[in-house]
Amino acid sequence: MAKTAAIILAAGRGTRMNSGRAKALHELGGLPLVTHVVRAVERTGLGAPWVVVGYQAERVEETLEGLAEFVRQPEMRGTGNAVYHVLGEIPDDVDNILVLYADCPLVPPELLEELLARHEADHNAVTLVSTLMEDPAGYGRVVRGPSGAVDAIIEHKEADERTRLIQEINTGIGVWRVDGLRQLLADLPLHGDEQYLTDAVAVLKSRGEGIGAMVWDASFQVMGINTRRELAEAERRLRQQTLDRLFDEGVTIVDPATTYIDADVEIGQDTVIYPMTFIKGHTRIGRDCHVGPMTTIVNSRLADGVVVEQSVVEQSVISSTARVGPFSHLRAGTYLDRDVKIGNFVELKNARVGIGSKAGHHSYLGDATIGGRVNIGAGTVIVNFDGQAKHATFIGDEAFIGCNSNLVAPIEIGPGAYVAAGSTLTQNVPGDALAIARGRQENKPGWAQGRRGS
Repeated sequence: MAKTAAIILAAGRGTRMNSGRAKALHELGGLPLVTHVVRAVERTGLGAPWVVVGYQAERVEETLEGLAEFVRQPEMRGTGNAVYHVLGEIPDDVDNILVLYADCPLVPPELLEELLARHEADHNAVTLVSTLMEDPAGYGRVVRGPSGAVDAIIEHKEADERTRLIQEINTGIGVWRVDGLRQLLADLPLHGDEQYLTDAVAVLKSRGEGIGAMVWDASFQVMGINTRRELAEAERRLRQQTLDRLFDEGVTIVDPATTYIDADVEIGQDTVIYPMTFIKGHTRIGRDCHVGPMTTIVNSRLADGVVVEQSVVEQSVISSTARVGPFSHLRAGTYLDRDVKIGNFVELKNARVGIGSKAGHHSYLGDATIGGRVNIGAGTVIVNFDGQAKHATFIGDEAFIGCNSNLVAPIEIGPGAYVAAGSTLTQNVPGDALAIARGRQENKPGWAQGRRGS
């Protein structure tokens, strides 16, 4: 079987995005556009693709490190010039190249598999992917002869009025036989400063070579993203695909219209996602969980039976049957063991909380290791920052921290110790001790009456 290498063109700036970021790096479903295309190639079994980089090359290469080989296009001189540079780098035993675009992120592996099979069976010099569009403005048109065979691809700005009426457009995706292609590309005409890969179609046709075009019905899967509006439309399409996958896997999503879940998220069976919830990044959620409403989960892991209500969880791990919220914030580095309860208006950062511990109300717990079955009273603040450095706090099993306590780190509260409400502690507390650090109360009888002068 012929050997095929995949090429992804990702050198462009994307002027119509009106952005300082390379178009290939704009995100869709929590991943850069180009990453979606690389994954499609990987799932097709073609191995690591060759990615042509130019604008912000270092950032694109960093994003795809270990996933692709890179070729730099010295100047932005069009698609024909980009492929020409790759042909000088790929191994000599490659028979065909599959050309893809970084701004075409919804392309499915099954399209690529069918395209490769069609190209192999028809023995074409090139087999392109086309689709029909009601409004083909901006796309190259597929011009067919009387027999239905492809004669040429005419770019929109080069097309006359009659050609612009054609609704079959070239997606840019195609398989090209390598033999002789490099010299052909070097001789392509210039359109301003650019060489169009599509001009090679007419040249090959004039030489009697076979030209094929596979019409793909699902045009949204081969849509190119050139504007913010098209990016939003692709996001809507991908989000629906993600929700459909989760429905099929046994997840209940109460209101799909107000639920936003990134493409890489995994959710277990019988979990319920409530409205106005955002689940981002590489989040993993177990079975029988309840998440939302109005909740954001980012790059976190939730075990089975977890409840998170009206809260934000970032880069954290929540063990089975723990409960969070409403109105809590778990920041990076937080770990909750099983059966932990974090109530309203509690913030944790880089904190580890042991089995069955509770922090019910209005507390800040930062840079802390908290044992099991600890009670954190309302208004507790771990004072972990001295203006220059962060300091650690350790609270032993079954300790009791009274309401409105300040624990000035570094500090250690021993197992079973009690901290009296309203205390500000600066010294360690031994196990099973009672710590009191507050001013002594003094009552002055009749003082208020005298103040009023009555």
